Amino acid sequence: MKSFYRVMLGQGSMYAQECREQGYIGAGFDINQDLSNSLPEEWRKFNKQFIPIYLEANPGKSKISAGLRCGALWTICKGIMIGDIILSPDGKGKYFVGEVQSEYRFVPGVDQPHQRQVNWFEEKIDRSEMSDSLKNSTGSIGTVSQISKYREELEGLIKGDAPKPVLISTDETIEDPAVFALEKHLEDFLVANWSQTPLGREYDIYQEEDNFGRQFPTDTGPIDILAISKDKNEILVVELKKGRASDSVVGQIQRYMGYIAEVIAEEHQRVSGVIIALEDDLRIRRALKVAPNIEFYRYEVRFDLIKA
Repeated sequence: MKSFYRVMLGQGSMYAQECREQGYIGAGFDINQDLSNSLPEEWRKFNKQFIPIYLEANPGKSKISAGLRCGALWTICKGIMIGDIILSPDGKGKYFVGEVQSEYRFVPGVDQPHQRQVNWFEEKIDRSEMSDSLKNSTGSIGTVSQISKYREELEGLIKGDAPKPVLISTDETIEDPAVFALEKHLEDFLVANWSQTPLGREYDIYQEEDNFGRQFPTDTGPIDILAISKDKNEILVVELKKGRASDSVVGQIQRYMGYIAEVIAEEHQRVSGVIIALEDDLRIRRALKVAPNIEFYRYEVRFDLIKA
């Protein structure tokens, strides 16, 4: 089954029109070598090899920034498959849509030498026609984002059909899908109001140029929010569970934290975690007893109908 990706073509979509006219998507990231023989099946191996190369070319950047850029480069060159669908913002409120036609190619001497051939469709998608959830996903900061969970809506938009609102949960760790439907914008709300939360007093959501610590990729899945302490000495992994979460989320966040500690964190940085859910239970409390570097926060959602 084909996947769907949103790909930014240069800062501010500066290369979008050129890519459409010449039939490709591309990236650079200051890695100016042919990657044809350096694209392993696992992006983690790619990052291990190329993060030092990126940092050597950009000594002022952090390992987080390097990890995001190298991960995005691997996705463009290898992770995206022939037949997958690309959405790229044109910088004017619409999205170019195309289908990937070729494997990786290296074109030396251009700003975006790492390329994939794309058959761009004649039709564009207007951002105003998207659901709020899809707008948030396609509008997130970052070079590449996987948006296949909006497959049904995207297929309708490509065909010119109006989107149909769908409120479902496909997350098996969520024990109350009915509550999930009401709270589907929890992540958007938390990001938008981060500075007003208790976490916002000590941590900032990671952000550097076109990189943003939301849906941060790891080899076991994306981290909901990646934050960093204001003194830069601690990296915080935030996992959101809409509704009542099971204790399996503890193992999930520990996997994410292990990845950050091994691959991303600097030597002086410690890694902590926060789980945010509607409520805890005995199982989560027991699991957290032996995980002192993970905290649990409850949230409240209110929905009132007031007779006029």
